[in-house]
Amino acid sequence: MAYARPVASKDERVVLDVAGREVTVTNPSKVYFPEARITKLDVVEYYLAVADGALRGAGGRPNVLVRYADGIHGEFFYQKRAPTSRPPWIEVVALRFPSGREAEEIVPRDAAALAWMANLGCLELHPHPVRADDLDHPDELRIDLDPMPGIAWPQLQDVARVVREVLADVGLVGWPKTSGSRGIHVNVRIDRRWSFTEVRRAALAVAREVERRVPALATSKWWKEERHGVFLDYNQNAKDRTVASAYSVRPRPDARVSAPVTWDELFACAPEDFTLRTMPARFGRRGRKPPASAMRRGRRTT
Repeated sequence: MAYARPVASKDERVVLDVAGREVTVTNPSKVYFPEARITKLDVVEYYLAVADGALRGAGGRPNVLVRYADGIHGEFFYQKRAPTSRPPWIEVVALRFPSGREAEEIVPRDAAALAWMANLGCLELHPHPVRADDLDHPDELRIDLDPMPGIAWPQLQDVARVVREVLADVGLVGWPKTSGSRGIHVNVRIDRRWSFTEVRRAALAVAREVERRVPALATSKWWKEERHGVFLDYNQNAKDRTVASAYSVRPRPDARVSAPVTWDELFACAPEDFTLRTMPARFGRRGRKPPASAMRRGRRTT
């Protein structure tokens, strides 16, 4: 959606009508990605364009807010507690953490919620692996392939092949995606029958089996000084951990995004193939398009 944008003043704002919900974007021309010349409004519009896909990964789940109020080169922070000032249609759910503390976290259900989160400076979507209606039983086992310094993309692809084989051998289906940074994520949907502890142990078992099969390429060692190659971070399945979900924008200069891919695509692609600029067209071809009335440009006020 190309259109001319004046230089933003402090009190400039754009009001969007998103399927009947009004979302105000403050300081829309603020630059979040200087190298790519991407603004806050660009980020909001990106999430509206891929909302159906993004909600498949983050929708209906409690989300930690990761806020980049000053763009990718500024300070950022993780906010577990939902802002007290929020629209009445923003859903929250109370999570209790191993520390004993409790926090109400945002549960996005629609495109308007994604736009509202993006206006807060949330570039990434960080959902927990549970649904809001059952906070104690994950429905997703997450395998995070994290390359050690100096490890190139082809080695991650090689390890991902082994992950796929290990999962197939135990009757599980893995759904791969680029992390949007340097890694690969493989998500496995599971029945909501097991605790966080049990799911984490299963992830550790997968990591150790991958390491056993390709010890020169992969590791499950927890201590950093013992790691080499690609680390399978099983601890991403702990109760208080989240990872960037599908279609998340990542804080990289080229505005890469976490791209769901087929296994064949994973073995042929590069992480830089998928960015905020290129993903909407890909999603339009491969994903389900939102109805034409889902987003209407609202009014710009100063």
